[in-house]
Amino acid sequence: MSKVVLVGDGAVGSTFAFSLLQHGGVDELVIVDLRADHAHGDAIDLEDVTPMMGAAHVYAGNYEDASDADIVVITAGVPRKAGESRLDLVSKNTNILKSIIDPIVASGFAGCFVVSAKPVDILTTLTQRLSGFPKERVIGTGTSLDSARLQVALGQALGISTSGIDAYVLGEHGDSSFSAYDKATINGRPLKDYPGVDDELLAKLTTIVHDKGGEIISHKGATFYGVATSLTKIYQAILGDQEIVLPVSAPLEGEYGIDGLYLGAPAVLAAGGIKTVLEMNLSASEQRQMQASATAMQVILSQVEEDISYEVKSSAL
Repeated sequence: MSKVVLVGDGAVGSTFAFSLLQHGGVDELVIVDLRADHAHGDAIDLEDVTPMMGAAHVYAGNYEDASDADIVVITAGVPRKAGESRLDLVSKNTNILKSIIDPIVASGFAGCFVVSAKPVDILTTLTQRLSGFPKERVIGTGTSLDSARLQVALGQALGISTSGIDAYVLGEHGDSSFSAYDKATINGRPLKDYPGVDDELLAKLTTIVHDKGGEIISHKGATFYGVATSLTKIYQAILGDQEIVLPVSAPLEGEYGIDGLYLGAPAVLAAGGIKTVLEMNLSASEQRQMQASATAMQVILSQVEEDISYEVKSSAL
């Protein structure tokens, strides 16, 4: 019997719940949200999917329901408002995160945390520190969405299927992320050797990837299909022991010269969470970008730890 507790029933959370039920493989899905009526409404709406997609018990619940869950998915958090600093956003969402983590850990939960609340790398790092869970059992969606956007952009620019594209965006899911073009391939062939690929095109694609989220938000107010699908793939990898590689918020312990942070990097996901963090052989330029991403994130983390009072149950990864 597989059980998932979803905390946060906004656009991302509800889309993930729908995707999860469509793909099957879950026996019990519990939806937890401060808006209890909304969570109940979503649950009884979603249960209508089960006769057509696969039997599952879907219901609104609470943190205590995590006691025997395999995975807790956290999408809860507030969006950044106009004029609000990044630190303000992190401070608000850290307090929300603490109010979630404490009762879930107290319930006896012993599965994997999967985080997609923003800023995802910082909140994934804090989830591990607040919970004291082993590093491999705390995962964030990281740059999985960014990488999907890069693959879409490459496919469109070159007129090819995304199925043969192996390219990752690394670093923090945010402004300091970067495309690892030097190691990218198309059907096993180095991207930079592919016909039609030059520095001008790659620079253009980088801009497209960085700007796509903002473009989507300007038209419809939020992005949720891509990250919800990333959450579903992470769930399937863990519960199915698939040992697949995904660019997620992964715990770095010396990889890329970084220690004690979660950042977007390829990792092998299997039963129990992260099996291995893969260290790509980056060029000198890309290595500098990875370090810069870690530095930017550490600045925010240090400020949060100064300004917000909470007990770090495990200060070291």
